[in-house]
Amino acid sequence: MADAALRLTALAQQLLGQPLPVRVRAWDGSEAGPPGAPVLVIRNRRALRRLLWKPGELGLARAWVAGELDIEGDLYEALDLMAGLIWERGDDAPGGLQALRDPKSRAAAADLLKLSGPWLPPAPPPEEVRRRSGPLHTRRRDKEAISHHYDVGNDFYELVLGPSMVYSCAYWEDAGTLEDAQRDKLDLVCRKLALKEGDRLLDVGCGWGSMAIHAAREYGAHVTGVTLSTEQAAYARKRIADEGLTDRVEIRVQDYRDVRDGPYDAISSIGMAEHVGSVRYREYADDLFALLRPGGRLLNHQIGRRPERDESAYEIDAFIDAYVFPDGELAPVGRTLALLEEAGFEARDVEALREHYALTLRQWVANLERSWGSAVKMVSPGRARVWRLYMAASALSFERNKIGVNQILAVRPETDGASRMPLRARDWKADATA
Repeated sequence: MADAALRLTALAQQLLGQPLPVRVRAWDGSEAGPPGAPVLVIRNRRALRRLLWKPGELGLARAWVAGELDIEGDLYEALDLMAGLIWERGDDAPGGLQALRDPKSRAAAADLLKLSGPWLPPAPPPEEVRRRSGPLHTRRRDKEAISHHYDVGNDFYELVLGPSMVYSCAYWEDAGTLEDAQRDKLDLVCRKLALKEGDRLLDVGCGWGSMAIHAAREYGAHVTGVTLSTEQAAYARKRIADEGLTDRVEIRVQDYRDVRDGPYDAISSIGMAEHVGSVRYREYADDLFALLRPGGRLLNHQIGRRPERDESAYEIDAFIDAYVFPDGELAPVGRTLALLEEAGFEARDVEALREHYALTLRQWVANLERSWGSAVKMVSPGRARVWRLYMAASALSFERNKIGVNQILAVRPETDGASRMPLRARDWKADATA
């Protein structure tokens, strides 16, 4: 009798303290759960062994990446329904980890073990990062982490990001395309920095060169872009040559800590500071301050998280750390502001773009789903599944205010304290000497 789905939903209710909000289809073809809901498809009972040996998010992630778990129906709805039940449950919630001390719950876990089969846990999918031991955020370890994420093929990123090749939050109007919104974001950064003909701009974490090209072509800036990704650098250099901007833009494969040719008139750091890490962030702020001339501006565009009551309890998201951004860390915007000001910067403006990133991510997911077959051939089924899950889940996190993204405009004051900022700067059209 095919009854695995019914047994699983009953066991899940015992362990979690409430019914699963999604329908379940098991490897034996059986189904159970609320009709009309998204379907959690368990293609192989190896997925159960992964969860038993690695309970929580990492076990689920491994099963998803391996293709042993899937969703039929609306992915966003399924993730939203399951988030409160699994990812957002505390240890003290009904049905949380303390439930395993209950004899009935232990019996349910034993039944789950019987369903999963008596074998050892499967090896992690090959897409999971293999990290060396040692301290976080050394130059070598950071380069390896960046390579894991960015050196997966420029053609894959073209498919996901579209022609703009901008891998950060766009700046949306009520109507407009992704390309329009990404161009508007780049232009917003240039205007906040008050770029003008001949200015020296350092673009930290320059990606595929989009910001550097825009600043040079539209504002006449001389741009130095630095990245740790060799694939990004090669792609950016070709784009710059095609645009005829080699006399204005230089792309280096270089750690920001090794840049020594300041001072610059302006610095942009767009979607890069998330990789810096809490142990290095003050060093990051100090280095950028030293590279900027007095009166120069920094635009720091960075994802932030909600503050914890006990900041020492913060843990890096297990799925993101293992499959997406190894060693990446998010900080509350208040902490980022404090560290920048401790380094000597004066914060002049903070603009929250949380909803803009949710819209951007949904566009990237749509691009990926539209060309799914091509994406799988470019990378691997597992890698494509990683990107689909992380982008969809991130979109929901921005929409639910679990995380945000902020543009911090800061200035290195003159020795007399002058900021060289206009009295009313919010339209970002006045130049720095107004």
